[in-house]
Amino acid sequence: MPEALNERVRRLRKAKKMTLEALAEASGSSRSYIWEIENRPETKPSAEKLARIAEALDTTVEFLMAVDESSVSEEDATDRAFFRKYRSLDNDAKSKIRKMIDLWDD
Repeated sequence: MPEALNERVRRLRKAKKMTLEALAEASGSSRSYIWEIENRPETKPSAEKLARIAEALDTTVEFLMAVDESSVSEEDATDRAFFRKYRSLDNDAKSKIRKMIDLWDD
C-alpha cells in the first residue's frame, strides 16, 4: 500500500530531526496545522501550503502527493529540491558549488 501524505510528511520531518514547531515555522504554518496534516489523513492542504512544506522538507510536491510509489522516488525528489534551490542562488554561489563538485571528481 502506498504511503499516504500524512505518513510521508511525518517520516520526512522526523528523518530531518525537525519538530512540529520547526516544520511549522519553516513552512509558514502553525504547529497545530502541521499536527493536523500528520494525524488526520483527510486534511487536504492547499497547493501553496503543500509547496512550502515540501520545500521545508527538501522534497517536491509530486513526491508528497505520489499515489504510486514508483512514480517519484524519494532520491529524485531530493535531487529536484536541491536543483530548485541551486537555481535560485547567485552566480558566485553557483560557481563555488561547481568548484566543490569538481574537487570531488579528482
